[in-house]
Amino acid sequence: MMGMMEGKYAVTMDLYPLESKEWNRIYPFYDHLKEGRLTTTVCKDCGKKAYPPRVICPECLSENLEWVDLPTRGRVLVVTEEEVGAPLGFKTPLIHAIVDLGELILFTKMTGVKMGELKEGDEAKLHVFPVDSVPVDGKKGTVIWQERVFYAFTKA
Repeated sequence: MMGMMEGKYAVTMDLYPLESKEWNRIYPFYDHLKEGRLTTTVCKDCGKKAYPPRVICPECLSENLEWVDLPTRGRVLVVTEEEVGAPLGFKTPLIHAIVDLGELILFTKMTGVKMGELKEGDEAKLHVFPVDSVPVDGKKGTVIWQERVFYAFTKA
């Protein structure tokens, strides 16, 4: 089993590091990840499905959105292996892939694979893992350590 990736994850791919209801409006995305579900939003007015999830439809600007599940398995279309230029603190190589989930094509970090091990056509599946907690202000000056998760894909 893969652990917390030694406390490191693709911070640049985490648009909303504060995952709770108090800090962002797409907190259900993280709640769903904790359940092993990959989800996004669909506009109830025009039907536009956007990824990552939105709070306003990028097509018609409606706020009338609902959460829908996305597939958690797909096929690898392209693999990239980054040996130089990785963010400070990350072990190289960083392996990324473009994964076809059927209704969505997603650029994602790959975990649990070694360089040269992943190839076009391989099956990939969602991998949800905990990341370092972050301190947030609580009531009356207290600090609460918020548990967080993030996701990647791994070879199925």
